[in-house]
Amino acid sequence: ERGWLRRELHKMAAAGAEAAAAAAAEEEKKRLPEGDPESGGDSEDEGDSDSSGDGEDEEKENEAEIQRLEEQLSINAFDYNCHLDLIKLLRQEGELIKLRRARQKMSELFPLTEEIWLDWLKDEIKMASESSEREEVYELFERAVKDYICPEIWLEYAQYSIGGIGQEGGIEKVRSIFERALTAVGLHVTKGTALWEAYREFENAILETAQPAPGSVPSPEQQQMLCSQLEKIHTLFGRQLGIPLLDMEASFAEYEEWSEDPIPETIIKNYKKALQQLEKCKPYEEALLGAETPKLAEYQAYIDFEMKAGDPARIQLIYERALAENCLVPDLWARYNQYLDRQLKVKELVLSAHDRAVRNCPWTVGLWIRYLLAMERHRVDHSAISEMFEKALNAGFIQATDYVEIWQAYLDYLRRRVDFTQDSSKELEELRSAFARAVEYLKQEVEERFSESGDPSCTIMQNWARVEARLCNNMQKARELWDNIMTKGNAKYANMWLEYYNLERAHGDTQHCRKALHRAVQCTSDYPEHVCEVLLTLERIEGTLEDWDAAVQKTENRLARVNEQRAKAAEKEAALAKQEEEKAEQRKQARAEKKASKKAKKTRIGDKRKADDDDDGEWGQEEAEQPSKRHKGDGDSMLLEDMEVETGLFGRSGPEKMYHPANQKEKASTSRKDIPKVLHDSSKDNFTVFVSNLSYNMADPDVKLKELFESCGEVVEIRPVFNNKGTFRGYCYVEFKEEKSALQALGLDRKVVEGRPMFVSPCVDKNKNPDFKVFRYSTTLEKHKLFISGLPFSCTKEELEDLCKAHGNVKDIRLVTNRAGKPKGLAYVEYENEAQASQAVLKMDGLTVKEHVIKVAISNPPLRKLPDKPEAGRASQFAVPRPVYGARGKGRTQLSMMPRALQRQSTPVAKAENGMVQNSPATSSNPPEEPKKMSNADFAKMLLKK
Repeated sequence: ERGWLRRELHKMAAAGAEAAAAAAAEEEKKRLPEGDPESGGDSEDEGDSDSSGDGEDEEKENEAEIQRLEEQLSINAFDYNCHLDLIKLLRQEGELIKLRRARQKMSELFPLTEEIWLDWLKDEIKMASESSEREEVYELFERAVKDYICPEIWLEYAQYSIGGIGQEGGIEKVRSIFERALTAVGLHVTKGTALWEAYREFENAILETAQPAPGSVPSPEQQQMLCSQLEKIHTLFGRQLGIPLLDMEASFAEYEEWSEDPIPETIIKNYKKALQQLEKCKPYEEALLGAETPKLAEYQAYIDFEMKAGDPARIQLIYERALAENCLVPDLWARYNQYLDRQLKVKELVLSAHDRAVRNCPWTVGLWIRYLLAMERHRVDHSAISEMFEKALNAGFIQATDYVEIWQAYLDYLRRRVDFTQDSSKELEELRSAFARAVEYLKQEVEERFSESGDPSCTIMQNWARVEARLCNNMQKARELWDNIMTKGNAKYANMWLEYYNLERAHGDTQHCRKALHRAVQCTSDYPEHVCEVLLTLERIEGTLEDWDAAVQKTENRLARVNEQRAKAAEKEAALAKQEEEKAEQRKQARAEKKASKKAKKTRIGDKRKADDDDDGEWGQEEAEQPSKRHKGDGDSMLLEDMEVETGLFGRSGPEKMYHPANQKEKASTSRKDIPKVLHDSSKDNFTVFVSNLSYNMADPDVKLKELFESCGEVVEIRPVFNNKGTFRGYCYVEFKEEKSALQALGLDRKVVEGRPMFVSPCVDKNKNPDFKVFRYSTTLEKHKLFISGLPFSCTKEELEDLCKAHGNVKDIRLVTNRAGKPKGLAYVEYENEAQASQAVLKMDGLTVKEHVIKVAISNPPLRKLPDKPEAGRASQFAVPRPVYGARGKGRTQLSMMPRALQRQSTPVAKAENGMVQNSPATSSNPPEEPKKMSNADFAKMLLKK
């Protein structure tokens, strides 16, 4: 340890000599002629030539790849992985100048990781020989320690600075770097000890050089220097032992051995206190060691622990440790910056953290907004804030609303700069210009990219109007702005008119208030009653009798029209609902007639049925199934089965069929009326799952599905559903013994069975839970997930994963298929975080895969449009009667011979003004009456009526 400094100096001298020798050899090699024997040009054998040829081929391939990567970066400079690949290739080829330029470009766009910095620093250290070059390395170290707090980089920095100890002020410079390193990472529980020990070894080396020669008497100056150096080492030991670090016991034992005097009581007291604190920290450190990346939960628990302790330096350090491993998590940066803004409030520290946050997560608008606020809070120059805002606009946000938010934050800042006591100023003109630019930017740039401005209610223009009215006393400009707002589709909303009215009420005059409310009464379509009430209130307080009469007349006329429109809409809905009910009734009657005809036919061939026992058993099974298909009364059985397949949610309290193949012959001997109905026990819904979209050709579905679902738990019963002919319908019910088994079975949803995705959903009574829906996948914006379209149908999951994993860690890939399991050329790819997804979009969008150009975007499914009347919509979907045609379809002669007068509906209808036929109010409100029987005379009258 005493000779540590000398060893370091010898190492650096040897490294410098090696570098110089290598440079000289390279220069000598260049001077040698191509055919010189010393260069080995003419003495290569055939094997050497072959290896040389292989090396040349590889070198050409690398050069071509380097050129390709450079061209790609010229198109998209924010391609992180492309930067990494280029740096790796340039380092491999030894292109030092290009390598330095590539690293420089990447460091300007992104914070570099610890590994990249250490490789860069080691390469520069090898090439630095002169003092000017050493200064450049020092500057590079200063940049490296600002990106992340890394103990290894600080240790490398301190050790490199020792090489300049011979220069003027070299020792003080080394001490300054060590002190900064201890301030940054000296509290690191697991890695801080190495820095303390390196600092002590440096001071011990200086102490050794200050010792007088053996046998000589030190001078007073030497004696004073020795005492001062010993005091420095004592102080370092005391400072280190007061901090909770791993292996504290070894450091304490080393201090006891080194010190000739007893250890002071204050140091022992601080040491014991630090040991107690270390015991509290150990569970969190052990949790971090045992956890897998990204360790967010473990770091958050550690942060919460340190926040309760309240030591700002330790809180800052644990945040920095967490961010070093989770630099792409915006929420973590937001919490850290919030702590710095509210607690520490140190300008350099706060602004540095905000700058690193937006460089790591440039797509997060919240981080940019906090950065602008912090710059304003610490009184940064206006030009710097404006420059930062322009960077934010070019950050590439993924939502239109993000641009609205960043513009609003910048406009708020500009508004706070204006002195509104003056009629005009440079700041006020800049604010107005920025408002106009914001409106134009959202209209052109944002709307062109996202097909929406992100500001449908024109909040920026509203704020502009408020500034003009309240702060600039310019109501004329405010009215112009509000007129522009209303022309953008906002005139039908009552709240927009009331917002304008309140502004006029506060800063305008009664005449304009009255005018605004009259226009509002005429235009509002969502809540006209509210606007009418406000108008009447205004006239009651301030209006004349003529104003009151005009307001009453206008509101009454408007509300009368609104009520008439609503009544017409209600009648139309009622008519549609009634039509659907009639169609359902017609279909029900048709089914009943068809069933009766089948029954009569079966009766005629009864003798044939009795002759074959096996066929008899099948009909018996059908007879047992028939009642279970009815939902209410004599409802449509085929309709009910279709609904089961579509929704996948049944478990009704209606009758269920039981499937027991062993009892088929026993059932065959019974009639339909003798077979009891098997009711579904709704109390077992939690133990049952509904399985659908199975292949109709599946043999023995109960056996196959039991093998499949037994992995989830003990299966009590599997009830496959068959049609009249004994053909499997493609769905069934699986009942488990335990509820947790049913929940586990839901994990088999979309599993491919015999070439089709099997749908597994809970067994829910839709009568009791009509709003229950099962949708496995999110329908909202997911910034870490991609939606890919245009894929070739032959593209497999493995091929897509190979394509996507080059841009980040892929967590899941889902190829979208139809109900038959056929691919649709669509896929969803989930990455670990938003940054990787954003990079993948930039790199993969427009890529050609198997001669197909794919489109890649952040997953943001459109909202599903729901029908205005769910009941009517559902009825129209399933209850539309199908015409009964012959074997050849609809023939030309298949015409109705009934007179049109007899084809009129039994319920009277009224014709609306627009020509649409609808039910009259009487028929829509009263139930349909039984049709009156008509005599021959009545028929004659009706036919001769015209």
